[in-house]
Amino acid sequence: MTQVALGREISYSNVYISNVEGAKQAPSLKFVELADSALQANGTLLLLYWSWRTGSLLPGFPEYLRREREAIGVRIFDIDLVSGMLQEPSYSAAYESAAVRRGDSTQEQADERLALLAQRQLKMSNGAPVHAVLDEAALRRPIGGPLVMVRQLRHLEALSEMPNVVLQISPYGLAEDRPLSHPVTILTLPNRALVGYTETLQRGYLEQDADTVSKWVGRYDRLQVDALGQRASLTLICAVRKEMERHA
Repeated sequence: MTQVALGREISYSNVYISNVEGAKQAPSLKFVELADSALQANGTLLLLYWSWRTGSLLPGFPEYLRREREAIGVRIFDIDLVSGMLQEPSYSAAYESAAVRRGDSTQEQADERLALLAQRQLKMSNGAPVHAVLDEAALRRPIGGPLVMVRQLRHLEALSEMPNVVLQISPYGLAEDRPLSHPVTILTLPNRALVGYTETLQRGYLEQDADTVSKWVGRYDRLQVDALGQRASLTLICAVRKEMERHA
C-alpha cells in the first residue's frame, strides 16, 4: 500500500505518513491504532509503539504484551490489587495518580499506561477466555477511597456475568495454605503452549521454560479448587461493596 493509499484509508496525509516512516515525526497512538488495523498487522505496530514508549513500562513487560496479544486464554492471580484487565477506569486512574504524587512516574507516563490498559481490556471484552482469582485483600484495599471502590466492585460484579470470564476470590481463611504467594499470569498460546509472567519491583519476567510453567499451572489449579466458587465469590464481592457503600 502506498503512503497516499494508506492516508486515504485512515484519514492522514501522506506527508505525515512519510515523516513517520522516515523517523522525522513521532507517531500518535491514534495513528498507530488506525495503521495497524488498515495494514492488518494484528497488533504488531501497537507492540512496536509501546516498546518504543517503554520508558513508561516496567522492563520485561513489552515482551509479555506481545504474548498476551497472541493468547487464546488468560489465567490471572493477584494479591492486594485488582488485576489490570479487571480494573474500572477510576480505580486505574487513582492508582496511577498516586505514583505521580510520589514522584515514581510522570503524568505523561501515567497517561500512557492508562491508554495501554484500555487497549488490553478490549481483548477481554472481545471474548477471550479469562480466569481470574483475586485474593480477598484486593477487594478490601481502598484504592481511591470508598466511592472508587464501589465502582470497582460493581465492575467486578458485571464482569462475573460475562460468559468468557470466570472470577473467583481466594478468602483470608486460606491463610498459609494459599498455594501462590506472588501475582502470576499464565497465558495459553494458539499452539497450546503455556507461558507465565510475574514481576518484582525492578522488572517483569516472562517464563517460557515448560517445566517451570507446569509447576505454576499446578499451583494455580490448586488455587482454583481452594478458592470460593463463582457464586460464593460474587456473594462476597457484593457484601464488601455494600460495606464500602456505607462509608462512601
